[in-house]
Amino acid sequence: MTSADDLPLLTLHGVRILGFADSNAVARRWGLSPDAVAEALGDAEARGWVSFASFADLSGWSLTDRGRIENERLLADELMQVDGEQRLRGVYGTFLPFNGRLQSACTNWQLRPEDDGRLVSNDHTDLKWDARVLRELGELEHGLAPISANLESILSRFGGYDVRFTAALRRARSGEHEWVDGTAVDSCHRVWFELHEDLIATLGIDRLTS
Repeated sequence: MTSADDLPLLTLHGVRILGFADSNAVARRWGLSPDAVAEALGDAEARGWVSFASFADLSGWSLTDRGRIENERLLADELMQVDGEQRLRGVYGTFLPFNGRLQSACTNWQLRPEDDGRLVSNDHTDLKWDARVLRELGELEHGLAPISANLESILSRFGGYDVRFTAALRRARSGEHEWVDGTAVDSCHRVWFELHEDLIATLGIDRLTS
């Protein structure tokens, strides 16, 4: 479901799941025309749904409160059209235990225990510790594949999360540590965070209670 016909929904939803992004990033997320997305964002700004901001060398769009409400309205309509709410809630229930494991794995990637039990910043010199975390991420990768397939069978725009996670994990295994939890790359954590945000937005769930 990544066509120009869905431009209003995909534009707002792209801004939401990316958090803060320019029009090119939103366009890449869905494989849409950058010019079309830029125009749609301009229309959304005129309606008070998005706002543009610049910070030092960063600039991008974010949803306003009104935009968040409109995004959730469009998502609810989309889900109703495919009669997918109950199926999506079932997949979300399967996803949640894996979500807790992903959070623990990322914490363990950032911190490791010393011999005296103190937690210190992980400098990645303990190869056995890192290997254990990467094995856990590998198990999550296997768990994500059927979840992603089930999600895509409900709404096609959910497709690709498992492919992105696998690509990030492959780079982490090759020694590029930032591909586990980095925010500037499409890391395992970033992919997973976007998927979680995608799910709770589509289901109208508050992240703080999910």
